[in-house]
Amino acid sequence: MTTATVPDKFIRTPLTEETIDAILTVYVDARAEFQHLEHYQLPRMRTQLLRHAQRPGCVATVAWQRENPVGYAYGCPLGPDNTWWPRAYPPPPTDITREDGQRTFRIDEIAILTSWRGTGTARKIHDHLLSGWTGRATLMVSPLAGNGKVQAVYEEWGYVPVAHAQPQNTSPVLTVMIRPGQKTA
Repeated sequence: MTTATVPDKFIRTPLTEETIDAILTVYVDARAEFQHLEHYQLPRMRTQLLRHAQRPGCVATVAWQRENPVGYAYGCPLGPDNTWWPRAYPPPPTDITREDGQRTFRIDEIAILTSWRGTGTARKIHDHLLSGWTGRATLMVSPLAGNGKVQAVYEEWGYVPVAHAQPQNTSPVLTVMIRPGQKTA
């Protein structure tokens, strides 16, 4: 594990070329064990990031230690014509799937350098990404990630499973999770 336990800075930014490069630097390390699988290969991820960058409100938070990215999370608000809920099965009730662009923020990915795991950095990045968002948040997780430990962490953060989805034919079946909106003072 790294000797540093807190990144120097967290930057919330649109998905620019520079941000995508920083994300991919972390991605190569964080997903190294899976990159033999088509879904986790670097060219596919770059294409996905470029496509997601076109979505309204798509932003990322990147954590930095000195000039090196150590982790990231990115996502966007779900609009009424989203592809998130139509993929979910069994189909959740409409009171869960109704979207207007302000109700739910989808987190597409959270990743941390392997040397930074266990430092609390993933939670800090998650919280920084959602800072100012008072609506719900949703994400998908492989129930096998970390032998179930990643899903358990998300449950500790307040997420609950609501469905399953296979977003792409090359991806594993994922658990769709949702967290209620945050209370404001």
